[in-house]
Amino acid sequence: RLVEYGAGQFAEAFEGYFPELERYATTTDRYLELVAAAKETLEVPVVASLNGTTRGGWVRYAKRLEDAGADAVELNVFLVPTDPNASCVETERRYLDLVAAVAESVSVPVDVKLAPFFTNLAHTARALDEAGASGLTLFNRFYQPDIDLEELRVVPDLRLSHPDELRLPLRWTAILCGKVRADLAVTSGVWTAEDVIKALLVGANAVMMASALLRHGPGHVAQVLAGVSEWLDEHDYVSVSQLRGSMCFGAAPNPEAFVRANYMEMLVTYTAATD
Repeated sequence: RLVEYGAGQFAEAFEGYFPELERYATTTDRYLELVAAAKETLEVPVVASLNGTTRGGWVRYAKRLEDAGADAVELNVFLVPTDPNASCVETERRYLDLVAAVAESVSVPVDVKLAPFFTNLAHTARALDEAGASGLTLFNRFYQPDIDLEELRVVPDLRLSHPDELRLPLRWTAILCGKVRADLAVTSGVWTAEDVIKALLVGANAVMMASALLRHGPGHVAQVLAGVSEWLDEHDYVSVSQLRGSMCFGAAPNPEAFVRANYMEMLVTYTAATD
């Protein structure tokens, strides 16, 4: 399946480029087949995304994904606490117990796709690191429902990411860089080579892109990589490692720009647009 849909790479995705929805049916067996086919076909590592509901289910299917050939498993945790009697400590503990259980059951690295809503995100990130997470992805982009005013019902509404959404993961990657052992991956709002470079500057070990590929097709990756290489050459960087983390919280000339000082500066300097 991967081979069949990888031949014609264009900057703009033509009609019929992506497989029909049934080709990506979310049944377990088909997903496992997809992971196995990807591992057999691709030369790059295959990271399998997993979304579960019960602890036993998470552990069982993480192991099956590893057996199918996944080089790593990403835990796509979708947890929306709605009980006012449940404390933030209890919510965090559910994440930690899940990560520990999955990490103990597989030999491949386990990544956690985090939400940005924790009371103390830095503390949670370090706790997940200590629980066995090899990587942290910032951030999980939850799809918020809308309300149909005519039928008065809640409706799903999937929108592609916007480049402005990149700022939150950039900020927290900069803050967490050097404070956790886990690798840091940036996602949400990554569209261009410039976006990738910003993520690397604040300390990202990996940069993820989805919406841009859905809009432009897989060939967009080559354009982005070429843009990154061109920028590195123009700015006299010999490697990505030389660039990575040079603008993180601990290395930036003014680290307070990532926190309160940045907020105050914007309030003072903002000028409203005029027609």
